[in-house]
Amino acid sequence: MSRPNITLHSEFFIVGLPTPDEQDTALFIIFLILFLATFLGNLLIVVLISLDHRLHMPMYFFLWNLSVLDILMTTSIIPKMLAGLLGQKTILFTGCFGQMYFIISFTAVEGFLVAAMAYDRYVAVVKPLHYNTLISTKVCITMTTAAWVLGVLASLLSVVPASTLPFCGSNLILHIVCDYRTVMVLACGDVTAQINFTLLIATLAICIQFFYVLWTYCRIIASVMKLKTVESCKKAFSMCSSHVTVVFLYYVSGAVVYIGLRVESIPPDGRIIIGAVFYFLTPLLNPIIYSLRNEKIKAAAHRYFKLRALIMNK
Repeated sequence: MSRPNITLHSEFFIVGLPTPDEQDTALFIIFLILFLATFLGNLLIVVLISLDHRLHMPMYFFLWNLSVLDILMTTSIIPKMLAGLLGQKTILFTGCFGQMYFIISFTAVEGFLVAAMAYDRYVAVVKPLHYNTLISTKVCITMTTAAWVLGVLASLLSVVPASTLPFCGSNLILHIVCDYRTVMVLACGDVTAQINFTLLIATLAICIQFFYVLWTYCRIIASVMKLKTVESCKKAFSMCSSHVTVVFLYYVSGAVVYIGLRVESIPPDGRIIIGAVFYFLTPLLNPIIYSLRNEKIKAAAHRYFKLRALIMNK
């Protein structure tokens, strides 16, 4: 008995945003503006922290890494999406899994960085007298390096096995990016076990990070409530306000995407839109949050641009 011919795909077709073709040009302009705003906003923070010695402190070192991470995440996703709006929706097999690897890696690194920043705020509020000892330059570099290494290595557990699978069904990716689960359902055979294993690893990592961050802020709140003056309480909460906002944004948006991509009652178009909002929202809002709520960042921007204006006027 002859075996049926099976065509193995060498490229995928990213469906992209569920909008009429005549709106692609307008959407391209809108998303290009958002991309430039996101890229330049994070780049501004990277430049200010690098140039201003007053910002060479642990909290801003973590913020510098977070902004670099947002730049990398944005550039790994948005340019391909913009190309799709211009009609270039195909992506090679290697390019798709490369994008998938970077998305998973950068998402994992961000989670570890958020946890490291929570530890920094915990020590600053709960153990201020020991801050310089517990959060030294060596400790900051060690925690940041660990975050990047863990994030980069963790993604290999899912992406490498996935890239070895044959893909012989549909090659339509119902998303704006090469999302892991969306791509995996296109593979030949039953990949349920592999998807569930990756889900288990991701869930464990996120839960550990989340409960650690929750524990640090429970300790911070308990410590602040013991302060005797209202001004001391305001100062302590002010030190954590930006990070709390970023933590809330990171976990809430991540939860919405996680649930949205797995609730069967949500149509594919709705899942695509949810994913698009997630990939744009966090990198775009992070620099805005830290720029508007952090006096030292605003002061550094004022000094830098004032200096540039003086140089140009000479």
